[in-house]
Amino acid sequence: MKALSVLIAAAALFGGVQMFQGGGESVAEEAVPSNTYKLVANGDEGACAVTRGAAISDGLSLLTVAPNCRRLLPGIERAKFWRDQNDGTVAFSANGIDPIVAFSVADGDGYESYAPTLPLLSLAVDGH
Repeated sequence: MKALSVLIAAAALFGGVQMFQGGGESVAEEAVPSNTYKLVANGDEGACAVTRGAAISDGLSLLTVAPNCRRLLPGIERAKFWRDQNDGTVAFSANGIDPIVAFSVADGDGYESYAPTLPLLSLAVDGH
């Protein structure tokens, strides 16, 4: 009888550990959104990576723009800040205020640039 109790306790412990590990991983994955985005020009004429960094203040975060992004929009490599606007738009700037490029929410996931008007840029969470 004692052996059966030990076996049941071991099975319960093993099951609990498996449930905790599986549940913990999926909760962690859902709770931490990706901060790496793919910036694409004119429907795939070129692409580069941008990374949203730590939040500085309400709506303002650090931004890292890959050096090759300059090929898509000259000057964008100077952007150091990501600003979430109250209307749902996003702006990249060098000083946290004056936008170099501004994006609105696109159909589906991601954003599309509206200023400057050319080149048209899309910004989406990088899947890898």
